[in-house]
Parts: sequence; C-alpha cells; structure tokens
Amino acid sequence: MCLICERILQIRQGTNPYFVKELQTGYIVLGDHQHFKGYTLFLCKEHKSELFHLEPKQKTLFLEEMSVAAQAVSQAFGAEKMNCELLGNGDAHLHWHLFPRISGDLEGYGNQGKGPVWWYPRENMYAASTQPSPECLRQMKAKLLRELETLIPNPAK
Repeated sequence: MCLICERILQIRQGTNPYFVKELQTGYIVLGDHQHFKGYTLFLCKEHKSELFHLEPKQKTLFLEEMSVAAQAVSQAFGAEKMNCELLGNGDAHLHWHLFPRISGDLEGYGNQGKGPVWWYPRENMYAASTQPSPECLRQMKAKLLRELETLIPNPAK
C-alpha cells in the first residue's frame, strides 16, 4: 500500500490528526510540517498516478475541488500567492501540494528570496521544529475548515 493510501486509510479510521475535510474526489489534510504556514495537501480518493487516468468528469471535479481548496487555504492563511503542485515523483498517487506563500518565506534562498518552495533546504523544511503542536494544529484545522465550509456549504440532509 502506498504512503498516501495509508494516510487515506487513517482518515477513514478516524486516526489521521491532519485531516480537515472530505470532498467528493479527495481529502484535504494539513501538511505534517508547516514551514510554509498553512501548507495543505489534497489527496485523491482513488489510487491513480496521472490526471489523465481519471475519467473526464472525475478529473474535472478533482481539478475544481483542488482550486476551491487552494482558495480556502489562501484565505485562511493570508497568502500573497498560492503554489499548487501535482508532482507524484515520490508518491505516485495523485495529490496536490497547496503552499500559501508570503514575502520572505524562503529566508534568503533563491533569487532575492523568491522562487519555488523546493529551493528551501529540505532539512529546514522538514525539521522537527516545523511540526505544529497539537493546539496549533487544532487552530489551523478550524481556520481552514471555516473557509472551506464558506466555499463548499454542506448540502441539506
């Protein structure tokens, strides 16, 4: 089972502390490390490695939901710019990296502090000090969930 499928299983079992909200095509989770405050992932419910492996309607909805998730992240965490990336080189399961960017978040790396998140040293990005405390995680999840529920109201039951 791939790492993302394992995380999805944890969500379904109620044991993933980073889980925020389920959408039709995927799950929204905060990243384990938060150098880029508000870093979020959108995990496809199906184990597929490429966008073109999804059925056309599902692919369109997956892209739309990612865009709404990115908007919610931007609003919740005050992004000046959003970086949305679908890579899959490390984990070949469709998942979006949603990075809210603010001035100075590269701390002098890159061209005058500007550039992709991957220019930031991995050992700093994934340092233990970037893991949110349980209280910080609770607050971040609540903030993001409020924005998501504003953008995606729950249907009447």
